[in-house]
Amino acid sequence: MNIPEYVRVEFQIEFRSPNDAERVLKAIEPELKTSPSERSSVSISLNGNILNLIVHAEDSPSLRASVNSYLRWIILSCDVQNLKSDKIRQNLNSKRSGD
Repeated sequence: MNIPEYVRVEFQIEFRSPNDAERVLKAIEPELKTSPSERSSVSISLNGNILNLIVHAEDSPSLRASVNSYLRWIILSCDVQNLKSDKIRQNLNSKRSGD
């Protein structure tokens, strides 16, 4: 029975635009410098509007913890962008109706 030395998972997350993907990448870049665990490593790259997330870990609990952390940070970044977009739209609509 071969036991792998590490476990690996790769995600490709598609965004509406390359700008959206780049904003998320910039938002989570600080997290790349301080990995949540010494038992895992993460690499992230950008290809147009696709964010590639690759996680290597020594074991499945470490893999799960890292994946959960990074996906949570990505979702949070998307939520913040959506709130910001909604706020801008509301401000524009209120200015238009006030004219």
